[in-house]
Amino acid sequence: MQDLQNVYVSPLPDSPYVKPFRLNYQQNGMVKNWDLLEVHDSVAIIIYNLTRNKLVMVKQFRPAVYYSSVPRVDKQDGTIDTEKYPASLGITLELCAGIIDKDKSWDEIAQEEVLEECGYNVPADSLEFVMKYRSGVGTSGSLQALYYCEVNDGQKVNQGGGVDDEVIDVIEMSIEEAEGILSSNGPHSCPPSFLFGLTWFMMNKAPKLRSAKC
Repeated sequence: MQDLQNVYVSPLPDSPYVKPFRLNYQQNGMVKNWDLLEVHDSVAIIIYNLTRNKLVMVKQFRPAVYYSSVPRVDKQDGTIDTEKYPASLGITLELCAGIIDKDKSWDEIAQEEVLEECGYNVPADSLEFVMKYRSGVGTSGSLQALYYCEVNDGQKVNQGGGVDDEVIDVIEMSIEEAEGILSSNGPHSCPPSFLFGLTWFMMNKAPKLRSAKC
């Protein structure tokens, strides 16, 4: 994940993941437009390991976060010096998540992501649906579904880490460590869905799980 080289910017070809376009409209008699991205909807899953009493999360390199972390003056020519700006600038802490890009239910996609990214084989009906909300409201407005899933060591069938060319590290964190993130002003290298998911967990699950440990 830290081995980053030959970073440069190029024109966007036809992409199956991101389609930029301009939406033109009239509002209150005024002609307006807004530049948008058409992207896939997605799922995110809060995972708690009952055997270890730990939240299960992932770390991965996010090019958008990396690019945004580099000052504009140092990327004007389309290249980025990776000696000066290491890959760590783009490594994020996230919930297990994935896009809806298959002819499967959202529950099945979430189940698949838990297996592929974190290595736990869980029944789809064991995932608790929390809610759906809009993400990227200024650029895409795509839907994301949030789930909660409790796992145990007996359901761990592989090391996780993603599929194909994905490079994902599985991270375990205690409730107390997660609270430390939420009480810090940051800046945090994690998406809003991660912070929201942790907050929901602290309000709805952590009290009972703490009691069970006592």
